[in-house]
This record gives sequence, structure tokens and C-alpha cells, in this order.
Amino acid sequence: MTEPSAPTFDAAVLAAVRDSVDGDEAFVLDLVETYLADGAEQIEAITAAAGAGDAGALVRPAHSLKSSSFTVGAMRLGELARSLEQHGRSGAMDDAAAEAAASRAEWTAVRAALRAWMATAR
Repeated sequence: MTEPSAPTFDAAVLAAVRDSVDGDEAFVLDLVETYLADGAEQIEAITAAAGAGDAGALVRPAHSLKSSSFTVGAMRLGELARSLEQHGRSGAMDDAAAEAAASRAEWTAVRAALRAWMATAR
């Protein structure tokens, strides 16, 4: 599953994103808002695919969530999504439902952390 040392949220990742766009805080806030909207959809799709045992339907939302989570510093969720993507690609769905549930729980923590970060960034 995930690396226990991976943090729920690493603010340094968003600081690096901000630096890469010449300090454009509005861009970073928009990125996080888009992640929060899209991530909710990805979590729903992951939950449905894992619950149905549909490996093929698991790959795309897990891949998208993995990439976007790492981009905004949601490291533990990125690791969970990476594992789910591997389950989908390999067809080995034995632990997928449990990992989908763990991803949903981690998503709740990530959402709270990012909203708190956004409140201080504005």
C-alpha cells in the first residue's frame, strides 16, 4: 500500500509550483481548486471501479489522481493512487477495494489540509 512516511500534504510542493510560475499565487490557488473538484470525481470513479472489480475502469481515474495528487503535494494519496493504478493495470484486484476505501479516507484529510492551506494563502 502506501509508504507510512509519506505526508498527507507537503506544502513545500505548492511552494515549488508557485516559484515555477514566478510567484503567481492566483494560478496556484486555481490549480488547487481544480484539483479539489476533479479529485472528488476521481475518488468516486475509483470507488465504483474497485467495488465492481473492474480493473480496466480503475486505471484512468487512479492515474489521474496519482499525477494530480503529487502535483499539489498530496503525497500519501498519490502513493495510494499509484498502487490502485498498478492493480488496474495488472488485473490483480484483491486489495483494490480496501485501498479505494483508504484513498477515500485520505482524500478527506487532503481536502481539509488543502482548504486550510488556501485560507492562509489568500
